[in-house]
Amino acid sequence: MAKVADIVNAMSVITGGRTVSSMEEVKRGDHPFVILKSSGIYGKEVLEIPGLIYGDPHKEVKKIAVCMTMTELVIELAGATGVDAVVAHHPIADAASCGGVTLKNYLDLYDVAGLECHEAFHGLHPGIPYLHGHKVLKGSISYGGVHGNIMFVGRALPGIATLGDILDRLDGFMALDQDRALLAEERLVRGIEEIRETSVETRGFIHLGERESRVENILHIFPHTGFSPENLRQAVAENPGVDTVLASISRVYAGHALIETARELGLNFLVGNCHVMEILENGLPLAHALAELLEGVEVVLFRDRVTSTPVHRVGNDAMQVYAREMAAKHLLGKHALSET
Repeated sequence: MAKVADIVNAMSVITGGRTVSSMEEVKRGDHPFVILKSSGIYGKEVLEIPGLIYGDPHKEVKKIAVCMTMTELVIELAGATGVDAVVAHHPIADAASCGGVTLKNYLDLYDVAGLECHEAFHGLHPGIPYLHGHKVLKGSISYGGVHGNIMFVGRALPGIATLGDILDRLDGFMALDQDRALLAEERLVRGIEEIRETSVETRGFIHLGERESRVENILHIFPHTGFSPENLRQAVAENPGVDTVLASISRVYAGHALIETARELGLNFLVGNCHVMEILENGLPLAHALAELLEGVEVVLFRDRVTSTPVHRVGNDAMQVYAREMAAKHLLGKHALSET
């Protein structure tokens, strides 16, 4: 029977030894993938610890869930479906990852172990560039000396000649036809045409260039990691054949300095998959690797789906009455507290 410790060992194999073996190793302060993430917002920093965050290493494991970000939704689904351990890609933190309460209490309640990997997993496979239609020639996971600032330089794969080819390739690989069909059915069932959904709303698009614009040498960036216009200038100077900037995981919108810098440099600028697709880009390969290494353990993928609905259309009539009454009687100030 597999144990939590076997998951830790499997993660070490998968990451080439980048994970930690114990909290004593974390506390030494010299592990390259134990990273304090902070943007300077007081009290909101988090320490990335690739490996076991919480749980008994000797606990038996029959079922593992792989997710992008642990939330209370993940913990509740794990508890309801017999998951023994959750392997999250992103860092796990008290309150943020567990519905505002302390992580220990919530995970103990359902006897679920929590593990994470994030930066220790980045750069291990060329899948994201592959899905976006190019082969990596070189790259960095700390471009400009900033840990986590990932950048790839690649050459378009056979069959990828234009920006439109990249968009069509993504549409096919990510099965966006399924997401569009699912959204259409939800709108029909709920009778709300205004519902919007992340996978559909955040599909790829072109900032600079046309679908027919030629592409050969690609600079693949991830704006949310801090990739700056100065980084862009430096990367293009170092790789003078680059003709296209490709942004994925996160994207930029009209007016952003990265777009204007690319325009100045005479480059195409294409937006690819956004963060919502990373569960397929990184999460699914990780889940397959765990399934191969942990014989007899069931591995499932937890995939988030987020929708946007006009507030007055959510739920049924009973829920709308409830929400209006709670707001009117208790949330709008003392003048609204009297019973009607």
